[in-house]
Amino acid sequence: MSASTKNAPATMADLELLPSNVKGEIIDGVLYTQPRPRFAHQDVIGSLAGDLRSPYQRGRGGPGGWWIVPEPGVQLPGSPEFSPDIAGWRKERMPQPPVGAITLAPDWVCEILSPTTRAYDTRIKRPFYARMGVSHLWYVDLESHTVSVSRLSDGHWVELGVYGEDDVMRAEPFDAVEIALGEWWGPKVEAGGA
Repeated sequence: MSASTKNAPATMADLELLPSNVKGEIIDGVLYTQPRPRFAHQDVIGSLAGDLRSPYQRGRGGPGGWWIVPEPGVQLPGSPEFSPDIAGWRKERMPQPPVGAITLAPDWVCEILSPTTRAYDTRIKRPFYARMGVSHLWYVDLESHTVSVSRLSDGHWVELGVYGEDDVMRAEPFDAVEIALGEWWGPKVEAGGA
């Protein structure tokens, strides 16, 4: 993870200059870059998106009413672009997918924590999401196989729960459907195994 600090705030032009193997975001005028996520990171994003899209976006076996999007580019006033690992918008706030850039703060964001992104996701993005008015924030920790769920209350994050490796989770704002977390982590390797 690196941050580019120059005299002028970073712009979309700075993002466009990045090589294809680098992910960039601009938060509070600072360009943050990191290598593209690895397999385990992307696999959990796919599992989570799969668990949520059917019941919440399509209304199959669940209440519907959401757009669930992996790695969306979001452009808000004063923030040229940021990209959560996965985000959701209530359809009552965003009835149709935008044709161009997404210019509305998400209602829910999930970040996948890894050794290279943990500090950035917790120290930089967490307060940024609070300022943007994101109402729910989940952190999926790849090392501890946990999911931390928080809700924004009066501008501060309130932790609602931490769910472990084999838990079946019902968590805001998606508590109408159970999510089996054990399926996210892949096969377990026994002690002494490869």
